[in-house]
Amino acid sequence: MLRAIPPIDDCLCAAEKIPSLTGLSRGYLRTLARREQDDIRAALASGQGDVPRDRAAMLELIARSIADKAAADQPAMKALVNATGVVLHTNLGRAILAESAIEALDIAARSSVNLEFDLARGARGERDELIGAELIDLTGAEAATVVNNNAAAVLIALNTLAEGREVIVSRGELIEIGGAFRIPDVMAKSGARLHEVGTTNRTHREDYARAIGPDTALILKVHPSNYRIVGFTSEVALDELVALGRKHGVPVMEDLGSGALIDLAAYGLPREPVVAERVAAGADLVTFSGDKLLGGPQAGLIVGQRGLIDRIRRNPLKRALRCDKLTLAALAATLRIYLRSGDPGTELPTLRILNRSIGEIRQAAGRARDILAERLGPGFTLEVVDCEAEIGSGAMPVERLESAAVRITHPEKSPETIAAIFRHARIIGRITNDAFHLDMRTIEDPAVLAVAFDCGAGEARG
Repeated sequence: MLRAIPPIDDCLCAAEKIPSLTGLSRGYLRTLARREQDDIRAALASGQGDVPRDRAAMLELIARSIADKAAADQPAMKALVNATGVVLHTNLGRAILAESAIEALDIAARSSVNLEFDLARGARGERDELIGAELIDLTGAEAATVVNNNAAAVLIALNTLAEGREVIVSRGELIEIGGAFRIPDVMAKSGARLHEVGTTNRTHREDYARAIGPDTALILKVHPSNYRIVGFTSEVALDELVALGRKHGVPVMEDLGSGALIDLAAYGLPREPVVAERVAAGADLVTFSGDKLLGGPQAGLIVGQRGLIDRIRRNPLKRALRCDKLTLAALAATLRIYLRSGDPGTELPTLRILNRSIGEIRQAAGRARDILAERLGPGFTLEVVDCEAEIGSGAMPVERLESAAVRITHPEKSPETIAAIFRHARIIGRITNDAFHLDMRTIEDPAVLAVAFDCGAGEARG
């Protein structure tokens, strides 16, 4: 039976006669044919599966399977409906871009652009010029640059300013971000040496002052984006660190993590440090993310003193960490919203979702319940319940947002089984208190549930 498996060329000839496979590359069809051959060998070796015993029947099976697999082959990245209640969900891609940013992406993807070309001079230009003026206007900094994420921003800044020398950091600010990336590890890779001061819960100005010596290159303050220390605590304010740094000739850098360009209190959210305020307070460098509270693409933004920014731009790591034209196009369009819009909260999906009223969310939950009840059929119980959503991506970790969800249960199906049904429809919810929930904070139009469910859950229904 193993000898009956048709050779690759015979499989390809049979596959190429199938109309649905017309136009597909021979190399792609060869890959699918080899996978089918491997599956047949495995089935024969295990004694499982219904494998034809003659070559002609086996050839027909392989050709049919190739056509089925080619039809089912889809891109690895798929559009999902985020019903987790986490607005900036790292695993689901964080911020949704504004329409103007999507349009800018489209233009950059479809045509040549002035990525590094100065139209006025007709000569080579700099990528940073595409976003530099906007960042300077928004933050009040002397200069700005951008790399591919905030961890990279911290890495290149430390490497540029402190390679082989000491960086002073409070022990209570030695954070670990998603994926087990830790500030001490990033610092070690940068070539700088960590000098911890203070204790986990309390650090004083004198701790920093005693640590400063001839080998001190930088004082680093880190915003605890993804945790809070409460109770008997003490930290040194940025302006005090700046005064200390000026006294000893040591620059001060702040990693803001999420980073906000405007006061979020205007949108009913707890106040986060605003980048412009940190620059005004004297920070020599400030780093922050593009795809969190800012609501843009993934990027690491660095603003501050011109001399320090120029040094970072000359670092060979800058080329390794630079952003491509698509990221810069989306980022520039996002920054223009902050500069030009009378109400960025209506144009930026992140701010719009964070600012939704509980009344609007409950109404959307009611519509979602009706839509899904019709599609799930008998046996399922759907009810609208109050719940709490969160911002996500380490932003304001102790803050919760009032929200409403559709709670879905079934007497014979576990929450995990129900979650799997919805994953077939590419709708991602959460399991809470032994029930599957669709949090409507992150779904502005419940109609997307109908579209997703109808397209993807048919085979899993019931």
